[in-house]
Amino acid sequence: MNKHDAIYKTHPNVVSIGGDNAFDAQGNPVAYNEATVQAYIDAHAYIENRAKEYPSFIDYLDGVVKGDQTQIDKYIADCQAVKTKYPKPS
Repeated sequence: MNKHDAIYKTHPNVVSIGGDNAFDAQGNPVAYNEATVQAYIDAHAYIENRAKEYPSFIDYLDGVVKGDQTQIDKYIADCQAVKTKYPKPS
């Protein structure tokens, strides 16, 4: 997640961003909290990390079509390993 996305998520009154400056619907500057934005980024980093490492769902579907339970089980185990590597924050 990038900083701009996090600003939009944590400060719903922000409708546009230019550089490090945020603005409301009337074009007024909006002060945003850097710590809040960074905390949001950190708390959601696991999502992008998981997405990069999950195996292709095609492997799962291929196993289903072929009736190959070993391939299906391997896909599930690989997904679980990624979830363990990048746990959701508590």
